[in-house]
Amino acid sequence: MGACCSKDANFGEGGVVFEDSLEEREYDGVEEDDNVTIGDYGARMRLQGASKYVSMYSQQGKKGVNQDAMTVWEEFIGNKGMFFCGVFDGHGPYGHKVARHVRDTLPSRLSTAIKLSQVNNLRYGDDAVDGNDSDGADKSDASNKEYYNDDSKRTILLSSWEASFVKCFKDMDQELSLDASIDSFCSGATAVTVVKQGNHLVIANLGDSRAILCTRGGRNQLVPIQLTVDLKPNIASEAERIKNLNGRIFALKEEPDVFRIWMPDEDCPGLAMARAFGDFCLKDYGLISIPEVSYRRLTKNDEFVVLATDGIWDVLSNFDVIRIVASARKRSLAAKMVVKYAVRAWKNKYPGCRVDDCAVVCLFLKSRTVLARSFSEMSRVSANHTELAENYSEVSRASVNRSEIAAVPQRPKATKSVQGGHGHESIHAKAIIGSKESTSPE
Repeated sequence: MGACCSKDANFGEGGVVFEDSLEEREYDGVEEDDNVTIGDYGARMRLQGASKYVSMYSQQGKKGVNQDAMTVWEEFIGNKGMFFCGVFDGHGPYGHKVARHVRDTLPSRLSTAIKLSQVNNLRYGDDAVDGNDSDGADKSDASNKEYYNDDSKRTILLSSWEASFVKCFKDMDQELSLDASIDSFCSGATAVTVVKQGNHLVIANLGDSRAILCTRGGRNQLVPIQLTVDLKPNIASEAERIKNLNGRIFALKEEPDVFRIWMPDEDCPGLAMARAFGDFCLKDYGLISIPEVSYRRLTKNDEFVVLATDGIWDVLSNFDVIRIVASARKRSLAAKMVVKYAVRAWKNKYPGCRVDDCAVVCLFLKSRTVLARSFSEMSRVSANHTELAENYSEVSRASVNRSEIAAVPQRPKATKSVQGGHGHESIHAKAIIGSKESTSPE
């Protein structure tokens, strides 16, 4: 892994503030065009770097080639202020190829599908939601506001978007099955994606990467809201589907908390997630490529969204992540700070294990944040990295006000605990447009 920050991390009441000496360009309000290419409908595609609303960073672990991939499309489908964000986690011998292929192909498919659904089915034009709105509020005209305030019409809109996500994910998987240049029989990739337009956020999740939202509670404190469920094989609904199709689920003795999918008569491949692109050796035994799609209407209290692969969530809680992002002195460095801190946590929590690949995308919902300033004004107590790694989770758990999130629906109950036990304070925001899971193989 690369070098970590070279100076002390100060820990205060407001969170971790990294005193970094990273040799990296500071974001000065001008988009870094050298990292941008132009995609469908004039969208601005980014695979790394930062912009006014985005921070991205990925780092290779100690397991070989980096199998994590990520992308952000700004001005998605040609709408100014509309975003597509995605992180993709490959696995298996050719998982890096699967992840990169999905990264490069899925957004284009989705943009075409959403554009078509808007034009042909909903007559939902580019001005229906003004993506320029820096605080996520609707600035559309009165008629459009009336349209959006109609719950039935909004449900139709979101159902159409869900259909677009589901179709594109299934088509993407079908394309992989026919692509002779990528051996995806025992290799695959997970995906977590979001599309934001105005104050509408649609999330599609396939596997065990995760998306979270940072919002403000009643006393202006930071509160993490988990937007996705880690779709592990031991989640009851996933396990039922897999077992009904003769797949097996069990954990190895050396990994008693990691449940995997196995073929009926062979102890392979041992996949640790219940949904994924590729992995066609398991598609007849309960593994599916249908995403879980959910929706959230953003409010003025919402600060940012974080998408990350399981290399982050295996060692950091949702609350850890939002505090790191919120305390980053430069917005452009937020994703990198999460990765660097996760690397330290890996080394402290699992000293004998190889650090996993990590990828993080931060999508800021407001044009200007006062988070870093508010944190810097708080009292800070110096702590070295070892003390911070040992004590941070304990302090995080003590600091979060659970009453703010207790009323939000809990994630589905797993048959047994999942490795690491991270994210205890975080809650899944269940879909308004909940999808029906397929009980038949892809």
